[in-house]
Amino acid sequence: MYNHPTLSLMVIRVSDIDRSAAFYSALGLTFKREQHGSGPEHFSTWMGETVFELYPASERFPVTTSRIGFKVVSIAAVLEVWRQSGCKVISDPKETPWGLRTVVADPDGHRIELTQNS
Repeated sequence: MYNHPTLSLMVIRVSDIDRSAAFYSALGLTFKREQHGSGPEHFSTWMGETVFELYPASERFPVTTSRIGFKVVSIAAVLEVWRQSGCKVISDPKETPWGLRTVVADPDGHRIELTQNS
């Protein structure tokens, strides 16, 4: 039993799971292609105790925008890869009370906040 809630699963709907898996791989994530029963093929990866999954959007489950935050070792290294793929930077990296921070849009418009580890 936990004393406080922990995040165990995060699923986002995307228009192209291969493109999104390539995008998020710049964070150092390694995705595994999965399919459970008659459900849709999707990508999955573990981040500590959290499963992060990319599911294809559908009429029943369309792409909806989300904001997701990741702590990374180097914002510059991630942005270098993402900018090559045409990633839209919403706010340039700047120092904040939480450390160096930037916000970008993924291929489906999800807002991705990166904070650099100190």
